[in-house]
Parts: sequence; C-alpha cells; structure tokens
Amino acid sequence: MMVIGLFPSLNKAHAEDILNINGDAAILVEAETGKVLYSKNADQVLGIASMTKMMTEYLLLEAIEEGKVKWDQEYSVSEYVWKISHDTNLSNVPLRRDGKYNIRELYQAMTIYSANAATIAIAETIAGSEKNFVKMMNEKAEELGLEDYKFVNSTGLNNKDLKGNFHTGTEEEENVMSARATAKLASALINRFPEVLETTSIPKMTFREGTEDAINMENWNWMLPGLVYGFEGVDGLKTGTTDFAGYCFTGTAERNGTRYITVVMNAKDDSGKGSYKSRFDETKKMLNYAFSNFSKEEIVPANYEVKGKKTLPVTKGKEDKVKIHTKDPITMVLKSGEKENYKPKLVLDKKKLNEKGELTAPIKKGEKVGTLTIESPNDKDLEFLSEDGKSNITVDVVAADDVEKANWFVLMMRGIGSFFGNVWGGISSTVQGWFS
Repeated sequence: MMVIGLFPSLNKAHAEDILNINGDAAILVEAETGKVLYSKNADQVLGIASMTKMMTEYLLLEAIEEGKVKWDQEYSVSEYVWKISHDTNLSNVPLRRDGKYNIRELYQAMTIYSANAATIAIAETIAGSEKNFVKMMNEKAEELGLEDYKFVNSTGLNNKDLKGNFHTGTEEEENVMSARATAKLASALINRFPEVLETTSIPKMTFREGTEDAINMENWNWMLPGLVYGFEGVDGLKTGTTDFAGYCFTGTAERNGTRYITVVMNAKDDSGKGSYKSRFDETKKMLNYAFSNFSKEEIVPANYEVKGKKTLPVTKGKEDKVKIHTKDPITMVLKSGEKENYKPKLVLDKKKLNEKGELTAPIKKGEKVGTLTIESPNDKDLEFLSEDGKSNITVDVVAADDVEKANWFVLMMRGIGSFFGNVWGGISSTVQGWFS
C-alpha cells in the first residue's frame, strides 16, 4: 500500500495519571468505537468477582437470539442451586427445592440483584452443567478477542463458596481478567445486545411479586438515577465484590448520544480502604472527565480531498486524470481543543495502480482507490480496545467521476505524439549539447 501521511512515527509515554484513580486498575472508553480515553494498569490481571456475570448475560442473550433458550422456559431447581440459593452470606434470591422458575425471572435476579444461584441455574439451562458452561465462557472470551482472562465458574464467587461443586481450577480460585478485557467484554455485550440495558437500568424490582416468596431486589449499581449515588445517564452495568477482588464496578452512561464504559478494580477511598462507595466515587471521576472534556466531532467531512493529492493520473482514458475524495466523513470522540492534533493519512491501493502510479481506464464513479484514516503524533491519542475500533476512523477514498476508456484511434495518436515528443526531446538535447 502507498501511504501519504504528515507525522513521523512517535511513541510517547502515557501522560501522568491525570485522574488519580484510587484502585488497582481502571479504564475509560468510548463505547461505540472502543477508543481508550484513560487507563491505569489496564493490562494487569485481577479478580473480577460478579462482573463475571456480564459473560453469563452475553451467553444467555446469544442463546435466546439463536432460539436455543426461551424466556418463558422453566427451570427445575437442582440440589446444587438450591444449596447456593439459601446461603445468606451470598447475594441471592432463595429458590425452592421443588420450585420451577422461568428464565426471564432468573435473568432479572442475576442482572439486577447479582443473584448467584439464579446465575448457576442459567448456566445449567444453557450448557447442562456449570462445568460445561465455564468451558463455553472461556471459548467465548477467546472468540471475542479478549486477552488476560480465566473463568473458573459462572458467578464470580470464590470456588470455596460453591459447596464443593467447583469443577475448574483450584478450591481457592476466582475468575480473573484485566480492566481492558473487562471493558472489551462490556463493549461486546452492549453493542451486540443493547437490550441488556433495559434490565441493568432497573433500580428496584420485586422477585416473585405477589407470592409468599416475594423478595425486594435493589440494584447493586447505586449510580443508577434515583439510587444513593445516582448519576445522570448511568444505565448499567455490573458490580462485583469479593475479598480477593475487592470492590469492582463496570459502569456505563450515555448523554446526548455518546456512551462511555468505565471499569475500576479493587477501588479504594483516599485512606486506602475499599468500600461500596469508593467504586462509585472512582467511576464518577472517569464519567465526569469524559462528559466534561470529550465530544464527538467531525474530523474529515464526506467528499474530502487530500491536499496535494486531489487527483490521480489515468492511462488509456478519455481524460488523463480523475478527482478522488472520501466516500464518508470521519467522526470521533475528541478532547476539547485537540482537533488540530489529528491529520489525514491517505493510503492508495497499489493493486489499482501501475508502475507509474496511474489508474487504468475505464474507471467508474465511486470506485474505491484507497482509504483515508487519521493519525496523531502521540500514539495514545488513537488507542482502541481492539483493531476493529480503528475501522471506525478509516473511510474509503473513491473516484469522483467516471473515466471512459479512450478508443483505439485516440490511443494510437497519443502513442504517435508521445513517440515524436520523445524524438524531438532527444534532438533538442543533442543540439543544446553542441552549444553548451
């Protein structure tokens, strides 16, 4: 590929921790593209506790979409699930040993109240056993391109809390991921299954309302509007707490059509102590930073022409050149005042060009001749969760007009003209040499 850019390759170190996030790791990304706006120890592998349930949600919603599981499908409680559901030291809705529960109510209990037994029930429904389900979790993580992860159960509990029913890892193991992988999972979940937010945004619900088994479920995400740490725009996503993982939270919020995802792991307060409040305080720092300092801006408009490369030469055509421009605009979330940091980079498709760098007629209007993306002198300005995110800042460059192929007579006359032009040029050079 032929590349035309304006910046040398620079690899500057990440700026200092401008947010001073109190936690072992954190990351802030724009949800649509996965552009990373802030990170701290984002690749360190740490405990994720019940943030695990985002993967269980993903696999359930995928199974629903594929028709393998139905919302009104009934689940008969296994002995394992019954025992877990009555452990009052864990987040749960008590389930009857002889009870039957539909998948929708189990999903709501898992998503809103982080109910662990309900989560295992969903895993058993999808895969036949939690052991099989954990295998599916790890396979899906690989398929989604996650790195730095290991799932040993469906809930995020420590294996020792599973009443001897763990089948993967050691008795003391828990699920682990990096903040970057956690954000990537969250992004995959809400981009493929945005309907998950209809449930994660419910602040309160009654499980089995109207029955003697009714139990009030308050969402563990206390940043939902109306709850104790309510924040405008927050509608998800998943908290997590264990002794090993500390206080964790994957949050998401949307305002004016722009959505951000945050992850904080083992959050602490200013004294270094972890608490429920600390994970929301640190998330608030990141969301305030995002909404106050970033906005979507058009960097390159549609039909943009690159300076110094507005046309390409054409051979064997009725015209000897053709205008080229971008097919679509490039829009990206930018920090206020930093639009000028980004410059266009044109990449021409060498397969379309001959050795002289010419296109060959005929050429159709709209025919792709290359791509245009943007670059910055600081690589961190264009950091994404995955390579797929970069495709959102790359657009096709196309021919602006048709160029028909010239007929044989025109081509012949051009050839003759070129021949005599070369001959005359040679004679002129020779004559000039006599008198120099």
